[in-house]
Amino acid sequence: MIWLSWRQLRIQAAAAAVGVAAAAIVLAVTGPRIAGLTGNIFDQLTNTDRWLYSAGIVVLAVAPALLGAFLGAPLVARELEAGTHRLAWTQSVTRGRWLATKLGLALVTAAATMGVLALAVTWWADPLDAAQSDTRGSLPSRITPVAFDMRGIVPVAYGVFAVALGVAVGAVVRRSVAAMAITLAVYVFVTVAVPIWVRPHLIPPVRQTVALGNDTIDGITMHGDGPTPPVTVSAHTVDPADWVLSNTTLDPSGRAIDRLPSWFEQCIPPPPSPAADQQRQAAAARGSLDACLKRLSDEGYRQQLVYQPASRFWSLQWAETGVFAVASGLLAWFSFWWVRRRVT
Repeated sequence: MIWLSWRQLRIQAAAAAVGVAAAAIVLAVTGPRIAGLTGNIFDQLTNTDRWLYSAGIVVLAVAPALLGAFLGAPLVARELEAGTHRLAWTQSVTRGRWLATKLGLALVTAAATMGVLALAVTWWADPLDAAQSDTRGSLPSRITPVAFDMRGIVPVAYGVFAVALGVAVGAVVRRSVAAMAITLAVYVFVTVAVPIWVRPHLIPPVRQTVALGNDTIDGITMHGDGPTPPVTVSAHTVDPADWVLSNTTLDPSGRAIDRLPSWFEQCIPPPPSPAADQQRQAAAARGSLDACLKRLSDEGYRQQLVYQPASRFWSLQWAETGVFAVASGLLAWFSFWWVRRRVT
């Protein structure tokens, strides 16, 4: 049974192995240069480095979905669709053993594929993730949703979950193409929903209220083009690598507001004119803005930050891995129950 199941999976397994090997070779060749950079390494990155950084994120985002659709979904659906499962069940192979062998091999293949990919990408990007910079060279921090899913151990959990999801959907739908489409749709929904509604609350986030000043202000935004467009501000935490969940301005009474008082809109300096002395205008604008922020702070306006510190990266990784492991276990249990009770 193991040999037969492996023969049925060999094409998908070979394709995954080739893809993983190609990615690992590229990262192994280019990684040592990244690791050898010193100083502000973000200023030394080439377009190729940035492309590889983005490619690593894309590959690890797409790989679990492909495993779920092309490895997990057809695994049982193809046999149920063709009726070949009945032949196996008449050869002294129980339904549970039949499914356990298929599912076990598929899960091991998915875990190995995602494990090697995640290890290679995490190793390659580690010097960039560890480097400190106010802007990080426009690259996301590893705890933010863009990079978090493509680092550490969670990609392995995603791959296992996607395959378990595909098997469960295939067992119910019994049509390979339909199962593949449904698996992709459900997996995409889950990976979008988890960073928004689940991950921020796996560990209670930190809440901090800061005064608005030159050392905390992160940006000022004007909304619209009218004569008095609404103005909002945002602040930053001490560590620029933190994952900020919300950035809310509070008025003197402690209520959240969506625009600053009208006097602030008139107080902030206009952008410098290209025809004038840029340095002199920038210095004057800075002084004027400092005065505006001081008045705002003196009147009692504050900025409330809700965030997950960058130091919680591994805690969140283990917590989310646990959530997906439980979900995968439930999907596997459902697949066994469905095959034993509902499939004829």
